[in-house]
Amino acid sequence: MGSTHLENQSQKNNHPCLWMQAGVVRRKFCDKDYECSLCRYDRVMRQAAVENKKLKETGKTTKGRKTEIVFWKDRLKELPANQRPCLHHMKGRIDFRACTHEYRCGNCEFDQYFQDQYTVHAFVRQVDFLDVEGFKIPQGYYLHQGHCWAKLEEGSEVRLGIDDFALRLLGPLDQIQAPLVGKEIQQNRSDILMNRGKFEAKVLSPISGVVTAVNSKLREQGNVANKDPYSEGWILRIHSHNLRQDLKNLMIGDETETFYSQEIQRLYEVIEDHAGPLTADGGQLNSDIFGNLPELGWERLTKLFLRT
Repeated sequence: MGSTHLENQSQKNNHPCLWMQAGVVRRKFCDKDYECSLCRYDRVMRQAAVENKKLKETGKTTKGRKTEIVFWKDRLKELPANQRPCLHHMKGRIDFRACTHEYRCGNCEFDQYFQDQYTVHAFVRQVDFLDVEGFKIPQGYYLHQGHCWAKLEEGSEVRLGIDDFALRLLGPLDQIQAPLVGKEIQQNRSDILMNRGKFEAKVLSPISGVVTAVNSKLREQGNVANKDPYSEGWILRIHSHNLRQDLKNLMIGDETETFYSQEIQRLYEVIEDHAGPLTADGGQLNSDIFGNLPELGWERLTKLFLRT
């Protein structure tokens, strides 16, 4: 019992919190693998830093230890430029490297390269699913009614992809095209393009923001998304400027389950209208619905279910 406790404590102490590394607090260790968006402590500290900054700008002064809290990035910016540690170094991913962009990672070429080399693989991990009539719903993911998912990551970073329903509906894709790094996408705008042979379909963005990473593999191998839509098949990563408001327009948990049930029922009705009830009852909801039933019409399916 004691040995296990010491091992867990040692492992925890190998991950000093970013606030501790910046010198804002004396002792705090990370137990969330630097997924700051999941950390209540980080949210509280950020809020305190914002409040203190506002007080300072208005010339007001207050007493107490809480008033000394500044955002960890602002504290690090006080260091000489060649001594400011890169965020990836602080997370233990690389040896020391100085940050040359004042912690605006979206402007950093190294960060874009590192995300391509590291996060493509780091993101591939087991996902818990809920099964609704054979369709997979990932737990903890937000879903847009146009069947594009959003997974919250650290800070205001969000990873996006297309869900199992849309990919099985349209079948194996040849390529998926997304805006380049640095471009802006907008919620409910057709910013993603899928291709299958002569057919193409636009996908609505679930979140607004600036693109910080793109899964370039999908430009040549769109079917990677079909095989693993929620991990290796991610499409792009963005930095959101209006995340809280955008999330209000998305579904999660029970809402997603209800939505899926309704979409599946609509799909059965479309199949019955065009191919008869026996076809729908015969298990045609496989991994390539359009390929097996092309008479359903590509444009009709994308308009009905992708809302484009």
